[in-house]
Amino acid sequence: MSPELHLILILVLRMMVAAAFVVTASIITERSGPVIGALVATLPVSAGPSYVFLALDHDAAFIAQGALSSLPVNAATIFMCLTYVVLAQRRSLLVSCGSAVAVWIVFASIIKQFDWPLTAGLAANLIAFGICIPLLAGYRHVKMPLVTRRWYDVPMRAALVATLVAIVVSTSGWVGPRISGIIALYPVVFSSIMVILHPRIGGPPTAAVLANSAWGLLGFGMAIAVLHVAVAWFGSAVGLGLALATCIVWNLTLWGIGRRTLHRARQAP
Repeated sequence: MSPELHLILILVLRMMVAAAFVVTASIITERSGPVIGALVATLPVSAGPSYVFLALDHDAAFIAQGALSSLPVNAATIFMCLTYVVLAQRRSLLVSCGSAVAVWIVFASIIKQFDWPLTAGLAANLIAFGICIPLLAGYRHVKMPLVTRRWYDVPMRAALVATLVAIVVSTSGWVGPRISGIIALYPVVFSSIMVILHPRIGGPPTAAVLANSAWGLLGFGMAIAVLHVAVAWFGSAVGLGLALATCIVWNLTLWGIGRRTLHRARQAP
């Protein structure tokens, strides 16, 4: 087998693995309502495979540096969500989603211009979420209509994530860790939720999924910080595992708090 064919086959395999992740998460999201769907959507469904495959091709220093760029990009993502949520109440998919993606691109372009130390990335997240979480709170509670999946839903989501992984892996060698960390954090899952659900169930219910994702996305930012520190100390494999564990524990905690709050509300006279 030629080296070129070997590389192509490895890339295709990586794309298929990433696609399987997002398909599974997407199905759970549709069947579980906006709260559980938001918690699943904020797991590292697309960024996780991208970083795993980057770790197979690069050393721990590359991954740690990439995580430093990814951390402020997480703050850009919450502003993207806020933009969509507000506009989706009355505007079309094209206006709402297009404006949200444009906001993300603008923030990502600004982030790319600087070297971000860990403290600055954490501060950016604290400021961004401190602004956005209260603003999103009023859009969280919307009844989710029944979603009927269409034949192209799963292939489209799988193709989006597979394409992202292909771009990250194939360009990482020449764009470096900073750009790779930014590209890896492009919110593919959120974009697919907008594109697929908005025309079918309307803007407000779709926006509710993203509004409920704010706290989960905050935990995702914490996981990126853990990734940077743990990779530097313990290597890529341990760092990736600890970052994933951070996301899972954080989201399970949010789920448990939500269940207790709902239980108390039902028992109240």
